[in-house]
Amino acid sequence: MGFNGPLVYPRQVTETAESAAPLFDAERRATELAILDSLRSVVDPEIGMNVVELALIKQILMGTDETEVKMILTTPFCPYAGSMIQQVKDAAESVVDHPVKVTILAERWDPRDAGLMW
Repeated sequence: MGFNGPLVYPRQVTETAESAAPLFDAERRATELAILDSLRSVVDPEIGMNVVELALIKQILMGTDETEVKMILTTPFCPYAGSMIQQVKDAAESVVDHPVKVTILAERWDPRDAGLMW
């Protein structure tokens, strides 16, 4: 029995090595690390540790016109959420020259992610 479907040929690649996006963008990574470093100034007032140490920063998505910082909170009804979100936004915007959006994820915080054992 043979194959009766249409023949599918691989898409021809027309990009040259010069036009392809690099696998690693050193400048972009340096900016991400600078943002993370600036976020170390944002301290959770109840715990006394910064948002990076607490593993609250989950992702930094850098765009040309906007950067998004995805984070979680230590508790769902954190009384300092508004203040911390604004501090994260301000700290990140001190590094990039465009607006930063802070998105709060529904993921639960686990102290073990920050190396804490209570």
